[in-house]
Amino acid sequence: MAKNLRDALLSLRELLVSGGPFLLLTLALLLAAYAWLDPNPPKHVTLATGPEQSAYAEFGKRYAQALKAHGIEVTLRSSQGASDNLRLLREGQVDLAFVQGGSSESPPDEETSLVSLGSLFVEPIWLFYRSDSTHKAAPGRRLNALPALAGLRLNVGTAGSGVPNLMRALFEVNHMETGSLKLSRLEQTPATVAFLDGELDALVFASAPESPMVQMLLQTPGVSLLDFAQNEAYSRRLAFLTPVTLPRGVVDLARDLPPQDVRLVAPTTTLLARQSVHPAVLQLFSQASLQIHGKAGWFSRAREFPNASTAEFPLSREAERTLRNGVPLLQRYLPFSIANLMERMWLALGLIVAIILPLSRVVPPLYQFRMRSRVFRWYGQLRDIEDRMARASDSIDSLRAELLQLQHRVEQISVPLSYADELYALRNHIEMVRAKLFTT
Repeated sequence: MAKNLRDALLSLRELLVSGGPFLLLTLALLLAAYAWLDPNPPKHVTLATGPEQSAYAEFGKRYAQALKAHGIEVTLRSSQGASDNLRLLREGQVDLAFVQGGSSESPPDEETSLVSLGSLFVEPIWLFYRSDSTHKAAPGRRLNALPALAGLRLNVGTAGSGVPNLMRALFEVNHMETGSLKLSRLEQTPATVAFLDGELDALVFASAPESPMVQMLLQTPGVSLLDFAQNEAYSRRLAFLTPVTLPRGVVDLARDLPPQDVRLVAPTTTLLARQSVHPAVLQLFSQASLQIHGKAGWFSRAREFPNASTAEFPLSREAERTLRNGVPLLQRYLPFSIANLMERMWLALGLIVAIILPLSRVVPPLYQFRMRSRVFRWYGQLRDIEDRMARASDSIDSLRAELLQLQHRVEQISVPLSYADELYALRNHIEMVRAKLFTT
């Protein structure tokens, strides 16, 4: 039993020695592929949202909760809004951010450091006005055009919110001079307080309906919403705008709010990321967007968002795959860390196998050579003894002693059973030479 174990261990050792270089090469290639692909994402990223009580802030909390389930902490950074978010991205202060269509003052095609994770939702332009102020602009009727705001006190938000850029574009297509309005640039909360106190006649938000401020103002008595009667024309003149309709009763069916359909225009919000953000993080955010924005809403049907149809910035490969195929199969059954490692390493593994497989054919002949050499290397000494015996160059006694020593060493050789015939052939040959010596 001990001998069989020793032979087995010997065979295993020789096999490891023969295949060792290839195992080391495989390990080195795997480590190089791991370092190059970097499959493990960082444990911390920063997401720029928007002002407190905004839709961006609410969505940011949902993304943070979704990624926390995969062990990634998302730090939410408040900001002035879309334009401020874009600035933070360009300066590298955040990793990802919500950005509204039309917020960039430079053409998106010129951006080389940012990628999009798709269009997430529309942000209608909510232009609320006090009903008791309409007599200044259009006595006895509901406002349905921007020029009717002439002379009113209007808050368009801070510069970092992106709303001033939007309103400037709307004023320009309506040939309106900003001097015809009394504009202010208060933040959302102070502006809302001033509006409700009568210090402002109107204020503008560009936000998803999930914004608590929008929800509150839609249900506030004495507050009306501007009807963009020309919303289709706006979408033709400004490519980043989409015509949408707030259906009658969608705010509160029991109270029939709003009492009629309200036509609005809406830019589309996308989630932008720096190209340096780890691909696995982009993949997780894209997957989270399917759950967060894929449900039916006031302005979209189920699974209408997220999409890539109105993306102004280049779509990342991770988002493209997610929007096309959904959650990968492995991630449905395995923890994300394991599934992500397998998904990102499978191609590298294929290349490594393609390199190692042809080289591995050398291992069996090398193993066979090493095992046979344990026997054949003694034939050189045996032949030398036989040659010296034929030449009578050494004494018979010394040759006999040397041959006995050789025979003793050969008896200590261990080889697997598959090579036993060669060992016994060596012993027979030693015995033949020994017979010659002892008959001389």
